[in-house]
Amino acid sequence: MGYGSGRGKAILFGEHFVVYGFPALAAGIASETTAKITRVRSFGWKLVDNRPAMPGYKEKKYEEQKASVENILKHFDIDTTTMGFQIDLEGDLVCASGIGASAASCVAIVRALNDEFSLNLNDEQVNEASYKGEMGYHGTPSGLDNTVSTYGGLVWFERDLNGGSPKFERLTLKKPVHLVIASTGITASTKAVVGDVRKKKDANPSWFDTISEEYNQLVHDARDALVQMDLTKVGTLMNNNHDLLQQLTVSSRELDILVTIARQNGAIGSKMTGTGRGGNMIALSPDEVSMKQIAGALEKEGRAAGVWTTSFGL
Repeated sequence: MGYGSGRGKAILFGEHFVVYGFPALAAGIASETTAKITRVRSFGWKLVDNRPAMPGYKEKKYEEQKASVENILKHFDIDTTTMGFQIDLEGDLVCASGIGASAASCVAIVRALNDEFSLNLNDEQVNEASYKGEMGYHGTPSGLDNTVSTYGGLVWFERDLNGGSPKFERLTLKKPVHLVIASTGITASTKAVVGDVRKKKDANPSWFDTISEEYNQLVHDARDALVQMDLTKVGTLMNNNHDLLQQLTVSSRELDILVTIARQNGAIGSKMTGTGRGGNMIALSPDEVSMKQIAGALEKEGRAAGVWTTSFGL
């Protein structure tokens, strides 16, 4: 049997802007997906998905998930017409839009295949293969999610718009940072939302350029603030980033409500994370006590389909 794992992610700064070559800051969170490969007598592959998930998530992503696994097998030239195996997915990462669930499953499966077939992959090769898997979900992904899931920690990421390998840098923080994640319960299509933003950009380039310039300054300021552990400034910048994403029309009423509840109950900053128009909200907490307070308030209000606490930075 082969085993592997991949971390979930939270984009702290950079949703949608990263597609156009602007930097993003993303965190590999403590929650992860695990994969187990077991050989079977029949030919072909079978997936048993025991991951915790928001209602409807697995069903909506099923066809994309099949394409993802096929992409990975093709990348490694693994021929399942002459052999067979079962893939079991588990772990404590809850599948919901915006938390990197698809990337985490890709990384976990790649690492399990690496273990089972003795492929001797390094992290760079795991990341490359996982990107192929992500293409099954997102068409032409930025590469951010699989990079964060592969390497973990805090990642500064820049996509190469000329088709080359993305640039990324792992940043070291002095101590873990606490996050609250709340789900709207709405599963959004990354491909559709990214395509809609592109249409708006193409229809009004100057509008997009103005927003992008403001974001570019914001993300550089956020990097400096995180490295210096100035969480108050990080929180303010998260709030500003959410405002920009609202201007891109990728937030939603459900997300905005969760953002407001978090801010009213101790969050230093809060914003949507990931694709948007559903999915998740993240809230930055100054400490573990406040983190529990924020999570409790979100649960009490009953406006979130799910609430989790986690950390990043190590």
